[in-house]
Amino acid sequence: MTFQESIKTCLAKYATFTGRASRSEFWWWFLFMVLATAAGGLISDRLAGLVTLAFVLPYLAVTARRLHDIDRSGWWQLISLVPVIGGLVLLYWCVQPSGPANRFGSSSF
Repeated sequence: MTFQESIKTCLAKYATFTGRASRSEFWWWFLFMVLATAAGGLISDRLAGLVTLAFVLPYLAVTARRLHDIDRSGWWQLISLVPVIGGLVLLYWCVQPSGPANRFGSSSF
């Protein structure tokens, strides 16, 4: 999936927590989110905060779909609330390759 495709997909599935997301879709979205927040921060701190606020829901949705891709529940995102180790575990799961068809659907990418 290309950069533009993943942005379109994530914005189209703004609050869709079902289905699966490929590794490339997740990481391209993450890069877009970081770049947009940084660009907003160059203009004003308040704008950076608004951009971050606008991207919270699609970030949670694409992360849930990414976890579904490796056959984990989206609720596993809560592990990131555990200091240091939780974020590392979530990062490890997000870099895993896509799995075969599972309870969350088949791989369509």
